[in-house]
Amino acid sequence: MTPPTPETTTAAASASEAPSIVQTGAPVLRAPAREVTPAELATPEFAALVTRMIETMRAAPGVGLAAPQIGVPLRVIVLEDRDELISRLTDTERTERERVPFAPRVFVNPVLTPIGDETATFFEGCLSVDGFAGLVERHLEVEVRGLDEHGTPQTWRVRGWPARILQHEVDHIDGTLYIDRMLTRSFSTVDHARERFAGQPIAEIRRALGL
Repeated sequence: MTPPTPETTTAAASASEAPSIVQTGAPVLRAPAREVTPAELATPEFAALVTRMIETMRAAPGVGLAAPQIGVPLRVIVLEDRDELISRLTDTERTERERVPFAPRVFVNPVLTPIGDETATFFEGCLSVDGFAGLVERHLEVEVRGLDEHGTPQTWRVRGWPARILQHEVDHIDGTLYIDRMLTRSFSTVDHARERFAGQPIAEIRRALGL
């Protein structure tokens, strides 16, 4: 997942800067990924995969990445949000999105559960749908259970932007892209969306789009 570029003044870097990221149309992005086995978790190859995923996510730059996005059909996701990315937002944008920094997290075989019925709608981009963005409605709060990169069980209950990143990345390992969930009327190039909506509250954006 790319940072929420349309409402900011800084565009996400092009996925062309991270050539290992698979682009939409590739079959690996449209098939459910398989679970990682306990035997695989203990291998140097798996550790190398996690390192590569985090490095690829940061280089893009993005705030999340799923293994299928680098051509590996496994149920592994990584996510991280950094101060340097959040600092590009206005105070209103940070508050509205409930966006807070967090250290890198790795989830293996994650199972995501929505908490409550409250939802929020914001622009999303994707490193595998380079150069475009669209409004997506997501659950405001979720809980995810799975293993960390060492095979230790973990649970994380979050809301706001971290919850959105989790939903976006878990979708990836199920073969779903944000374009399957977006409000199609909002679909735009990042450049056009940024030019038209940068810095505006989401309520104003929805009114402008007739949503």
